[in-house]
Amino acid sequence: MKFIKTTLLAIIFTLITGVAYAGPVNINTANAENLAMNIKGVGKKKAEAIISYRDTHGPFKSVDEIGKVKGIGPKILQKNRENLLISSN
Repeated sequence: MKFIKTTLLAIIFTLITGVAYAGPVNINTANAENLAMNIKGVGKKKAEAIISYRDTHGPFKSVDEIGKVKGIGPKILQKNRENLLISSN
């Protein structure tokens, strides 16, 4: 019985954690809180760096351009590529 409860809790936790990164995020319009919540591996400081880069260089022209932001490497880009948008929609 304890095994079943533990397993169910693990499944529920996994599902809830997956929901935290549920929606696509527009890297050209999202605020720091939204970026930090929706991009795996990005916390408040990296989210602020994304916004600072965007403010200095203008809107991102491609998702790959986020890799130019200090602290955003290929691994973060790879984990999040399908969740990142640059459109105004």
